[in-house]
Amino acid sequence: MQLTGAEIVIRCLQEEKVEHVFGYPGGSVLFIYDELFKQDQVKHILVRHEQAAVHAADAYSRSSNKTGVCMVTSGPGVTNAVTGIATAYMDSIPLVVISGQVPTAYIGQDAFQECDTVGITRPCVKHNFLVKDVKDLAVTIKKAFYLAKTGRPGPVLVDVPKDVTVQKCEFSYPKTISMRSYNPVVKGHAGQIKKAVQLLLDAKRPMIYTGGGVILSDAAEKLTKLVRMLGFPVTQTLMGLGGYPATDRQFLGMLGMHGTVEANMAMQECDVLLAIGARFDDRVIGNPSHFSEVARKIVHIDIDPSSISKRVRVDVPIVGNVPEVLDELIRQLEAAEARPDEKHLAAWWKKIDEWRGRNCLRFKQGKEKIMPQYVVQTLYEVTGGDAFVTSDVGQHQMWAAQYYKFDKPRRWINSGGLGTMGVGLPYAMGVRFANPKATVACITGEASIQMCIQELSTAKQFRLPIKIVNLNNRYLGMVRQWQEMFHGNRYAESYVDALPDFVKLAESYGHVGMRIDKPADVEPAIREAFTKHKNDLVFMDFITDQTANVYPMVAAGKGLSEMILAEDL
Repeated sequence: MQLTGAEIVIRCLQEEKVEHVFGYPGGSVLFIYDELFKQDQVKHILVRHEQAAVHAADAYSRSSNKTGVCMVTSGPGVTNAVTGIATAYMDSIPLVVISGQVPTAYIGQDAFQECDTVGITRPCVKHNFLVKDVKDLAVTIKKAFYLAKTGRPGPVLVDVPKDVTVQKCEFSYPKTISMRSYNPVVKGHAGQIKKAVQLLLDAKRPMIYTGGGVILSDAAEKLTKLVRMLGFPVTQTLMGLGGYPATDRQFLGMLGMHGTVEANMAMQECDVLLAIGARFDDRVIGNPSHFSEVARKIVHIDIDPSSISKRVRVDVPIVGNVPEVLDELIRQLEAAEARPDEKHLAAWWKKIDEWRGRNCLRFKQGKEKIMPQYVVQTLYEVTGGDAFVTSDVGQHQMWAAQYYKFDKPRRWINSGGLGTMGVGLPYAMGVRFANPKATVACITGEASIQMCIQELSTAKQFRLPIKIVNLNNRYLGMVRQWQEMFHGNRYAESYVDALPDFVKLAESYGHVGMRIDKPADVEPAIREAFTKHKNDLVFMDFITDQTANVYPMVAAGKGLSEMILAEDL
């Protein structure tokens, strides 16, 4: 059966059971869009900016464990998408990006809307392809989906010149794919797992530290079984929240730069550390030399061998897919005659409870100014902790992570590695398309929300009942906090003095707008948004205390035990 390249692209997406593609048309991809129009199996979501297309596809994947797909045109279309691609790359999110390119004969000729897509995206993709022959198109797309999802996931880009979309060839889509140079290890080494078991059983001050790898590999259930079997404390990174129930006593809260006292101190003072699907990054352990001052044995489980001993030397490296390694770890623990020493474990928990007793996340909500922490806390209570929560990047992101307790995986959607402002609204859109009956809230700030504010139009077109929680402190909040703490209160370009009326702006797009400036109105407003306006997008503009800062805080270059607490100021 002879098909054009454009027809082949759509048939490949159908073969991969793709339901939604996020994108924006342009000259180089018009033949592909024409084929999209002729079928109804793959639904296209028209965003208002290519960056939002990638963000939405990214969140679609994060919240569903499907591979996100987006489509952009050549030149400015793909360069607009680079921020979204880099965001997904840093957080290891499986995406397939299909980009248009000028005809093959024009490549390198500075043609209209030409750019070196492969060169530009190479540093921020898992892999990319330029397809110059229509006969290679189907197998290349198959490779793209395979690479995006297996091993350590990530975005894969397929660049398709316009003339390739009109060329014809026989269509055959491979059932499976194998690549000689790409064979990720799945099963962990049994001998290494045996060493890990012995260390865990001999530990006096054990700690389990988990990251986004637990979420991405769907290993939350197995992690929960392991943690409860051992009775050990557990902490999670910003990307790992929801991998273990946040309301469980064994969970010590998030660790790192804005982590809890109990999580950071237990991490610093443990004698055996089990790291699962995490990478010891700078926002998690602070200064590596300070972290290494305490002698401890480290077991590190990760699918990516390059992440092991990258920043911190480990004693027992285990390369493999997290669920399969945990299965074997649990099997060996169940078969072992020994059990963790209850006496030492009880003493360790006593120490942890002393740290926990400092209640480092406490704050005071008065009658005059709205504290941002109170808004997040109230959102948690009103939604019963069962919402999908997206966030932008800044103070509001940290407050969301600290005060919304995630008991389930894939409910917390944010940009961790790249820290991309503007993701919150397109993330919420992607979540809603992947989970059409879900309650979706976007926690944002007055600066972040404006970076992709045009997506209010997309939300209107597709009737997405997202609830936007805007913590409006009239500052670039995290920038202001650092300027206050480390730059002598010199607020260089961090004050936002030309804000729109967000209520009128939301209404101009056809949505519901609310302005809340009194603490007593916080809960009624949130309840009204989720009940009376259940089927509407509601933009809640909360006018919050301008001086509120995120605590605890580990300053850059400091160690985990060198936290700044609100009570210390």
